[in-house]
Order: sequence, then C-alpha cells, then structure tokens
Amino acid sequence: MIPAVRRLLRQPSARRFALLLLILAGFAVLLFTVPRPDMRHLPELADPLGGYAPVAAVVIGALLLVALVPRTFVTLAAGAVFGPFEGAACALGAALLAAAIGFTVGRVLGREFVAERVRGRLARLDGWFARQSVLGVITVRLLPIAGFGLVSYGYGTTGARMLPFLVGSVIASAPTAIGYAAIGAAVSSPGQINWYAAAPASLGLIASVVIIQRWWRAERQRRRDPADARP
Repeated sequence: MIPAVRRLLRQPSARRFALLLLILAGFAVLLFTVPRPDMRHLPELADPLGGYAPVAAVVIGALLLVALVPRTFVTLAAGAVFGPFEGAACALGAALLAAAIGFTVGRVLGREFVAERVRGRLARLDGWFARQSVLGVITVRLLPIAGFGLVSYGYGTTGARMLPFLVGSVIASAPTAIGYAAIGAAVSSPGQINWYAAAPASLGLIASVVIIQRWWRAERQRRRDPADARP
C-alpha cells in the first residue's frame, strides 16, 4: 500500500487532481444508479454480526459518506438498525471517519494542484480556510452548499488544518444525528415519533443562525481593523 501511495505522490499534480474528479464523478453515477435498500429490513442484516454490528455500521457508514451518499440517509439507516441513541452514536462515528478519509484523499490528490493555481480572491479564500478554527468549520458544515462527503474532499484541497476540520465536522453533525436516528428507528419500529426527534434539528437550525451571525460580525470587524490602523 505504501509504495503505491508513494508512486501516486510522484505523479504530476494535474494528473492527481484529474483522478480526484474522476473518483467524484464515479461516485455521483453510482449514487443515482444503485437502488437504496428498504430501511425496514436493515435490522435483519445486522443481526448476524452480533456485537460487531456497531463497528461495521461505523465503517460502512463512513464508506457510504465518502461515496457521496447523503448523511441523512446514513443516519436514518443507523437509527433503523440500532435505535435513536446508539444509532446517533454510530452515525457520528461514521461522520468522523468519513471526514478524515475525505480530507486525506482531497489533500493527497488535490491540494498541490489548487495551491499552484490560486490567485487573487481565490488565494484570500484559501488563506481563510487555512486560518479557520472549529467555529469556521461548523459554519461551513451547516451551510447547505454541498453534501457531507463533497465538503470533506473540498476541504482537503485547501490549506485547512485537519484537527479543527474533524472536530468541527462532528460538532456540526451532532444536532441532527439524534433526530434523524430517531426517525429511522420509528421507520423500522412503527410508532409515534416523540418531540425529541425534531428538537435536535431545530436546535441545529438555531445554532447555524447564531454561528453565521457571529462569523459575519467577526469578518466585518476584521475588515474594519486594517482601515482603522492607517495613519
């Protein structure tokens, strides 16, 4: 595996970036052509795995996320198999692993190509990503700009740091994890959905508004400071 990675790293940056685009295009085709399973039958697939089922769910969920499957579906499926709280935990574990994989692939295949070509406003945007804290990652994750997997790949191509990205990704995923997992559990075990199924999603919406407002104020303040410092 390591020699193969070394050979890949010796390839021209344009060729590696083209490989990244090809991978994403392949995942997109599969996303629209492969039929989705009925969530009511998912618990039957987990029964033979016994105590290894949660670990398998995290790994499989992460692979689905890096294959551009929407996180909503992965979380619903986890809830259908394990229930609201254990399902939410598995979904968050899958999100963390998928974020690490997507970021690493984007960094290896796309960062050098992007760094060689960013100029002007794109260079300033890349610098913003490089300076981002956990709060900035949460803000981007909560914005409806792209799916979970695609954002992970995209972050890898920027100058962003991995640790804040992973922490921010998990925090941003947490508000809706319990809600969607609870809905998934209700699908596999029909019954009334309690109010707590929607509460985390509502809290996530409120949190996104607050975070965006704070980020906007910080950006405005940052833009004013250099002007104020001029003689």
